[in-house]
Amino acid sequence: MTACVRRGLAAVLLLLWAGGALAGEADVLAVEAAQDGAGTWRFEVTVKHADEGWEHYADKWEVLAPNGTVLGTRVLLHPHETEQPFTRALGGVAVPEGIERVTLRAHDSVHGLGGAEVTVELAR
Repeated sequence: MTACVRRGLAAVLLLLWAGGALAGEADVLAVEAAQDGAGTWRFEVTVKHADEGWEHYADKWEVLAPNGTVLGTRVLLHPHETEQPFTRALGGVAVPEGIERVTLRAHDSVHGLGGAEVTVELAR
């Protein structure tokens, strides 16, 4: 096998190996927050991710207190390959008094956390 063929084969193998990671991280694009009860909130979150099927997709988003405590998690049960970006809601999130802002972040099944986050002020 010539050096040129070996380099070409190595490049193809690298692309095949990295192929599952091409979609990148899941990004939160927008958030709407509304108080839906005494101390509970409803969040509508728009996420963008280049879902590639069951092997690589945005699989959840989280609501975080300023200290990093997870207040709520919306599990996403399937890939959204043909619906990008997509918006999903989560209600009944208990946000303790005194917390004036929360951060929302998304997670994907390959990269985990790391995409764009959005912080919103809570109008009580």
